Amino acid sequence: EVQLVESGGGLVQAGGSLRLPCAASGFTFDDYHIGWFRQAPGKGREGVSCISSSDGVTYYAHSVKGRFTISSDNAKNTVYLQMNSLKPEDTAVYYCAADRRPTGWSAANAYDYWGQGTQVTVSS
Repeated sequence: EVQLVESGGGLVQAGGSLRLPCAASGFTFDDYHIGWFRQAPGKGREGVSCISSSDGVTYYAHSVKGRFTISSDNAKNTVYLQMNSLKPEDTAVYYCAADRRPTGWSAANAYDYWGQGTQVTVSS
């Protein structure tokens, strides 16, 4: 059974940092792309970042580039999203997702598997 489990969310002040792990199981981790998405109240699901577990290629949304870093520990089947210099507009539920070859890294419908999400709230 495929499982993606996010953790690490919480409440943080603007300018602070959080690290979100996404622990994966039930599939061959090295063959998949792992993406991070977020969804704020009343908005659609937005692609934040993605990493190819096979070669480490990374992708970032313009809104987070330079502040967020995605990394992968293949030995632990875990992808991390390090979020620095957080802003109130980063407040959302953050989800990780997995797909072998997403047709577009930031398109939510390109991913087959999803976690349950973790809430990140940034206060001003």
